Amino acid sequence: MVEWTGRPAYQQVAEELRRRIAADEFAKTGKLPSLSEIQETYGVTPTVARAAIRQLATDGLVVSHQGKGAFLTSDSTDRAKDADFAGTIAELREELAQLHGEVSSLRERVAELEGK
Repeated sequence: MVEWTGRPAYQQVAEELRRRIAADEFAKTGKLPSLSEIQETYGVTPTVARAAIRQLATDGLVVSHQGKGAFLTSDSTDRAKDADFAGTIAELREELAQLHGEVSSLRERVAELEGK
């Protein structure tokens, strides 16, 4: 899943985990996937997986307990949603495309009415 985009792999993994936190994927257990699960899911090294978790901890989304895993903080979902700029931009683009289609349709209807 990690691509060679010029952005460090750990940032890409952290961003994807942040998006999943914002979507409440881990709310039931309150725990992130293990390092080995992150490695397998994203095809990254242990170092990259640890750095991604460390980034999320720095951002205040998780707390890490050696040997037990990384757990969500009480406000992690809200923090992740606030930081989910890419998701927000994607939503805005979809909404803009929908509005563009509606405006085009209205233009056609107006032109048709004016032509009669």
